Amino acid sequence: MTVTLSPSLSERFPARAVVWRLRTRSLSLGRRPLVMGIVNVTPDSFSDGGDFFDPAAAIDHALCLAAEGADLLDIGGESTRPYSEPVAVEEELRRVEPVVRAVSRQTDVPVSIDTSKARVAEVALDAGAEMVNDITGLTSDPNMTRVVSEASAGVCAMHMQGTPQTMQDEPSYRDVVEDVYEYLRMRRDALESAGIPREQIALDPGIGFGKTQAHNLSLLSHAGRFHELGCPLLFGPSRKGFLSKVLGDKQGDRTAATIGVALALAAGGVQIVRVHDVRPVREALLLFEAVGGAS
Repeated sequence: MTVTLSPSLSERFPARAVVWRLRTRSLSLGRRPLVMGIVNVTPDSFSDGGDFFDPAAAIDHALCLAAEGADLLDIGGESTRPYSEPVAVEEELRRVEPVVRAVSRQTDVPVSIDTSKARVAEVALDAGAEMVNDITGLTSDPNMTRVVSEASAGVCAMHMQGTPQTMQDEPSYRDVVEDVYEYLRMRRDALESAGIPREQIALDPGIGFGKTQAHNLSLLSHAGRFHELGCPLLFGPSRKGFLSKVLGDKQGDRTAATIGVALALAAGGVQIVRVHDVRPVREALLLFEAVGGAS
């Protein structure tokens, strides 16, 4: 009997990034995706708004996610759910600065600041954050690229069609995979031209940000295409509305569905998954790796 071995990740995706350099350290990107835990210091996020709005509660939650095995912690003070309203810089700083500072001091897990405001990013990096996660791809604040470059911070640039206030108003694409790919390619090149080395740049196709259910599923099923950009890939499918549409249950728990998508992304070699439920996702990914994973 002849045994045919499946090609390895490096053979399937020769341009796949294997290192992501943050402000003071580098992360190795192996077969198992890193798990980024979500810490929403907001009263109105779509899934857990208000649960961790108090700074003490947010700090405790972040440390709990770290104990559950989170590889990164993404702290944000402004909801970006559909039709959410913007938050003033001063209010966003009031929400996130004490959380970023305390968490950075109490755990070695790298902290990310989820913001599109340069001033918030600057303060958070000074408080100990290692990277900036910007849903606007560093396009909404003209000072954001400078702040990231001067801090030598890691950065994740995401694709979004429109703004949180408009993104779900009939989103349309010529070809969603190719359109998002081209946008991320242009953002990668613009950031490199501005002095941010490629090894510091991660890219996020923006699941749920200006996409229909069909768009989201197409991006997920073609995740491997984005390795050609040569940057770490970050996907955030956690508890998103399209999951309930696939399941046909708007009120049901979406944890298992999130795990299913995380495993599919792992099979596609995606390096980082951003989730609310760190422990179950991490455990599923550990078993995925243990039985051979994507090889």
